[in-house]
Amino acid sequence: MKKFVRLTSAVVPLNIENIDTDQIIPARFLKATTREGFGENLFRDWRYNGDNTLKADFVLNNPAYSGKILVAGKNFGCGSSREHAAWAIQDAGFDAVISSFFADIFKGNALNNGLLPIQVSDEFLSAIFIAVGENHHAQLDVDLENQTVTIVDTGAQIYFEINAYKKSCLINGYDDIDFILNQKDLIEEFEKAQ
Repeated sequence: MKKFVRLTSAVVPLNIENIDTDQIIPARFLKATTREGFGENLFRDWRYNGDNTLKADFVLNNPAYSGKILVAGKNFGCGSSREHAAWAIQDAGFDAVISSFFADIFKGNALNNGLLPIQVSDEFLSAIFIAVGENHHAQLDVDLENQTVTIVDTGAQIYFEINAYKKSCLINGYDDIDFILNQKDLIEEFEKAQ
């Protein structure tokens, strides 16, 4: 996996609550078993008309917004447990998702695939949406080591929680197998002692 230590980026604001995994990546696109190619169908039914033309009023189609951070409303990733939702978000170019609440299975899938889900307070989420509304190029600074998110324009900052093991994996670019393989010397030492 790609290492994640710090990210300063503009954001794509998706101020919609209760976004479920079928809205993130509709079930009809789950035929592939590799992680590539899902990004083009991220939020497919919201991004495209029936004739496959882009919906001009959807935020991902608006050239004023870009960045590696997706900021979404409360209760992101609810619904089914499809891992493809995290794959689609990453394949579309996002490294982090910020919301005031994540469904547990989505959060786990995201962390297992190197996508950082950051849960912030409702008030801080609102402050992000306000900052981006005032400046489409407003940036956030995500510091995983110190577990903080800062709105660069205002200096407002919040601390976020993350499992220590998953934090270590993200910082080192490890998936679960990489982590175990990295412990090979300790495992061999333990075996010799038995």
